[in-house]
Amino acid sequence: MDRRRNPYELTEETPVYVISVAAQLSGLHPQTLRQYDRLGLVSPDRTAGRGRRYSARDIELLRQVQQLSQDEGINLAGIKRIIELENQVAALQARVAELSTAVEGAAAAMRQREAQVHASYRRDLVPYTDVQQASALVVWRPGHKRGE
Repeated sequence: MDRRRNPYELTEETPVYVISVAAQLSGLHPQTLRQYDRLGLVSPDRTAGRGRRYSARDIELLRQVQQLSQDEGINLAGIKRIIELENQVAALQARVAELSTAVEGAAAAMRQREAQVHASYRRDLVPYTDVQQASALVVWRPGHKRGE
């Protein structure tokens, strides 16, 4: 995501919550958040003083980790792998969208070039067909109508 658009615009990826607020919003203990950070499950941004700052996306991920752990019975190593695979799928989907856009652009350019080539054809030429010896001879005279 391009954060250069407006530095004051808050998005779901903007790190704004300190660990105590993030813990409260996610329903977890601050020490659990520190453990998840050490394990690489949820890694918040850091301030210049090394304080953790969580984004809304981080809070949602904390809730997802908690749900997978408690409701689904998945261990933390499994949850880490699930998160890695989900991130990989998201990156691949973004790449597919990027490549689809590139292919569509190339196809449009090809169609435009094809139209230019077709437009450049000379319209005054008639295809030649080889006629085997015919029994009739036709004489064409400009300006005369047939039967005159």
